[in-house]
Amino acid sequence: MKQHLLSAWMVLDPLYFSCTRLTYLDDTNNIFRVRLTKYKGRELLLSDGTRIAKDDVLVKIHLHNVRLLRDIYPIKSDVRRARIIYQHVLRSLPGIETFIQSHKRSEEIKGIIGITTLCKGAERLGFEVFSISNPFYNWLKWVTFLPILLLSVNGNSLQRLGKKTLPGYLVMSKDKLKLLYSSTHEK
Repeated sequence: MKQHLLSAWMVLDPLYFSCTRLTYLDDTNNIFRVRLTKYKGRELLLSDGTRIAKDDVLVKIHLHNVRLLRDIYPIKSDVRRARIIYQHVLRSLPGIETFIQSHKRSEEIKGIIGITTLCKGAERLGFEVFSISNPFYNWLKWVTFLPILLLSVNGNSLQRLGKKTLPGYLVMSKDKLKLLYSSTHEK
């Protein structure tokens, strides 16, 4: 059943992509699709002192979920699945940094933001996690993530889909992204 749903999603994904303002990055291995957005949430203060306020320009990052699910579908271990997702994101963040640096609106962009249920381990990547304060928006995002959650978990993991899977904002300032992931930065 899950295989059929995943196949259907793979067919529908190009339609979804054409209806959004998402952009693929130049690197074909990048797991993100992106777009510029104006932030509409409550003011956020990041650990490096960056303030994100209403109408600030951010790069919204979207995991290419159908591609990611295709990669992790045959893997049974939740730990291995988490590692694969982590590695995809780690390899893809330098591409986001390059996208920002070369964008014509680079000076306006304050950072990156994503909404996900995959908040565990995000701090190790440099993200800061913030809860979604609007209960309706929180519920709406959870409902839209439900198909992804159902396709991504093993049968014995299904009972864990409660509070651990509430969506949250992942945010990183442009300066921190550059510090951690710049292609010119010596590691």
